[in-house]
Amino acid sequence: MKLQLQGQRMRLRLDEAELARLLAGDTIVNATELGAGLHFFQWLGLHAGTAPILQATPGEWRLQLPEAAVRDYVGRLPCRDALGFELDMDGSAAVSLHFEVDVRDSLQVRGPRRRRSGQQPG
Repeated sequence: MKLQLQGQRMRLRLDEAELARLLAGDTIVNATELGAGLHFFQWLGLHAGTAPILQATPGEWRLQLPEAAVRDYVGRLPCRDALGFELDMDGSAAVSLHFEVDVRDSLQVRGPRRRRSGQQPG
């Protein structure tokens, strides 16, 4: 899982192997050691609801994405578009979340997407 943070924007990008694990019910974990017992953990999973859930503490956050939305997004792969959400942060500025699957990896695994007549490229 690749994580990119900039201001109030968060971008998560998985490869196809991580996506397969996520869809199978696994939790994807990313851990960064920052020295002397300091770690930064990110956990990504799916849940049955309709909105993402973010639980954050110093040095760790757990994000659960709505499974139906992720599965719908997967049906459009490979594509360059991200699955986007706005996370309301209880009185703080909202966080814009973009979830995507690496398009190059997706093309290798899935091959080019076949478009039906009249369908626009993704």
